[in-house]
Amino acid sequence: MSLEIERKFLVAGEYKSLAVGHERITQGYISSASGRTVRVRIRGDKGYLTIKGPSAEGGLARFEWEKEIPVQEAEALMALCEPGVIDKTRWLVPSGDGIHTWEVDEFHGDNEGLVVAEIELRSESDEFEKPSWLGEEVTGDRRYYNSMLTKRPFRTW
Repeated sequence: MSLEIERKFLVAGEYKSLAVGHERITQGYISSASGRTVRVRIRGDKGYLTIKGPSAEGGLARFEWEKEIPVQEAEALMALCEPGVIDKTRWLVPSGDGIHTWEVDEFHGDNEGLVVAEIELRSESDEFEKPSWLGEEVTGDRRYYNSMLTKRPFRTW
């Protein structure tokens, strides 16, 4: 069990040429109740079950538990998910500080056109380099939570 601490930003410039890898991700939510989510994710040939608690620190930190599961089990669990599936490509972009890695999610389907960058931190006060391609910070803005994007997709804004 751990505490997830991350900052989230919109993307306002070119980042793909800096990426060291990318993969397609699909995910759904067995539960997306306020303050707790249970997520099923398929990333490449692996499955994951994740439980997240309520956000604290203005959306900066929250409890997260994740377990890798066989992809066949993840596929079966997807059938139990609430309506709405997240489909995105995650690009990994090293930070200029050599410590952090940006996860840049380019959304597809109902969320086409949305590109969000996240950086996981060791503490709320952890410093990091902000690349020129970052846009507005949206940490704590619930509209950008993946669980919310299944209910109110970006294309409907």
